[in-house]
Amino acid sequence: MDLKDIKTQELVKKYNFKFSKSLGQNFLVDDSVLNDIVSGAEVNNEDFIIEIGPGVGTLTAQLLMKAKKVTSIELDNDLIPILQQELGENKNFELIHKDALKVDFNELIGEEKSVKLVANLPYYVTTPIIVKLLKGGYNFKSLTIMIQKEVAERMNAEPDCKDYGSLSVLVQYYCNTSIIRRVPPTCFIPRPKVESIVIRLDRLDEPRVKTKDISFMFELVRAGFNMRRKTLWNAAKTLHVNKEKLEDAFKRSGIDPKRRAETLSLEEFGLLADSLYDIKL
Repeated sequence: MDLKDIKTQELVKKYNFKFSKSLGQNFLVDDSVLNDIVSGAEVNNEDFIIEIGPGVGTLTAQLLMKAKKVTSIELDNDLIPILQQELGENKNFELIHKDALKVDFNELIGEEKSVKLVANLPYYVTTPIIVKLLKGGYNFKSLTIMIQKEVAERMNAEPDCKDYGSLSVLVQYYCNTSIIRRVPPTCFIPRPKVESIVIRLDRLDEPRVKTKDISFMFELVRAGFNMRRKTLWNAAKTLHVNKEKLEDAFKRSGIDPKRRAETLSLEEFGLLADSLYDIKL
């Protein structure tokens, strides 16, 4: 089949494919969204694309027409023969039958210079995959994903709003974020109950904030947002620092201990974390 003729509904009917609720499968049927994902990711003929969750291969086909190579990672046993049959003859296509959370992305990337990840992620696995990709230190330029609207808004959120939280800090520590478009439920089969968003994460050459201990900073971030109605003073006490040292750390950082985590910028989190880290040594 010509890549331009790959249509989701036709393939679902052709192979009598049954959707899996446990795998959170919702396949795109709107060509305009497919085009926006590919154009939003700025895919070109120098790019090595890693696609997570190709479904029946509708987005994959669009990527294959633009990219140097596309490696698709699919977990569902029932989709593997469909993808092999419809796309297997393309020399720039590789299919990996595996759970993306168990894939060694360094092994996949190898010596590739221009690596971009593209995915229509099942909602239930969005955060674990994002965390794996960002914390793993993999050499990719960007990650363009379609995810649940609320999760995308949290990734893109700024301080002093209800969506701002630990996921915002994590993503923005490693990446610049930009919303490409909203996607209503009518663009999928079966239709999900929630709206989706296509968001692009551009990996920074260096993390946005330099901190003495990344793990400790994110421990502070988690403590702050786990108690987001409490003050930073109360959140920081969970890190087992005595009162005198805690007072000293807040004084040195210049951050008011009565503030809440949701008001702190990424830079302020780094500053407070370093002040606390120094007195813990």
